[in-house]
Amino acid sequence: MVNVRELDPNASPLDYFGAELRRLREEAGLTQQQLGNIIYCTGSLIGQIETAKKVPTRRFAEQLDAALMTAGHFSRLIGLVLKSQLPAWFQPYADLEAKATYISTYQSQLVYGLLQTPEYARAVLSIDHSDRLDELVAARMERQRVLDREHPPVVCVVLDEAVLHRQIGGAEVMKKQLEYLLTFRDHPWVQVQVLPFGAGQHSAMMGSFNLLRFDGDPDIFYSPGYGGGHMTADPQVIRERSVSYARLQATALSREESAVLIERVMKERYGHQPGPAVA
Repeated sequence: MVNVRELDPNASPLDYFGAELRRLREEAGLTQQQLGNIIYCTGSLIGQIETAKKVPTRRFAEQLDAALMTAGHFSRLIGLVLKSQLPAWFQPYADLEAKATYISTYQSQLVYGLLQTPEYARAVLSIDHSDRLDELVAARMERQRVLDREHPPVVCVVLDEAVLHRQIGGAEVMKKQLEYLLTFRDHPWVQVQVLPFGAGQHSAMMGSFNLLRFDGDPDIFYSPGYGGGHMTADPQVIRERSVSYARLQATALSREESAVLIERVMKERYGHQPGPAVA
C-alpha cells in the first residue's frame, strides 16, 4: 500500500525534501512506482524518501531533477539534507569549514574527514553509528565537495605516521585510502605531510586540532572531543596554535618525502605494488 503519511515540511530539511518530492511527483501525474521506473529504483524507495524514512543520495537528487525537469531544485536541496545528518554538535564546525579560505589540520589518529575515502569513512563511523551508517557516510562525502569548488580552500594536512599504520577497515580499505592520499601529491590547493615517528616529541602532543582562516572573519581553532568539540576565536589561542602548526610543518616530512613514506607503508604493510606512472 502506498504510504500517505503527512509530513511537516518545516520539521527538517529531510522532511522538506520528502514533501517537495511528493508535491512535484503528483504534479507530474506519476505514481511512486512510475517515477521509480523512470529513475531505476523501486516505488518503495520513493515512498520511503517521501515520508522521510530514508535519506536520499546526491545521485538520487540529480536523477529526480532530470526526471521531473525541476531545474536543479533537488540538487540544491540535497546539500542541506545531508548536512542535517551530521551530529548536532558537529554542524557548527562543518558550516565554518565550508566557508573557510584556509584549513590547517593536524591529525594524530585518523585521516582528515575531507580526505577520507567512502570505505575508510564507513569503517570509522561504524564504530559508534552502525544504525545510521549510510546517512553519515553520505554526509561526510558531502563535506568533501568544498574541494571541488571553483575557488576551493587551501588545505594543509599534517598526519602523524601512526595514521598510516593504524589499520582501519582492513588492508584493502587502507590501501585504497593511502592511494587516495597520493593523488594529492601535486594538488595545487591540498598539501599532505607526514610527521614521522622519528620526530619524537613535537608541538601537538595534546592531540588533533584544526585552524580555519576566513576572508574578513576571525580565525577559528577547533579541537575534537568525546561527544563534542571545542571551538574558539580567542586571539591568544589562535596565536599559540598557529605557531605550533608552523613548527609541526617544519618538523614533518616535505610533501615529496611524505608521498614516498606513504607509498612505502602501502607496499610493506598493505601489499601495494606501485604501477607504472601515468602521464
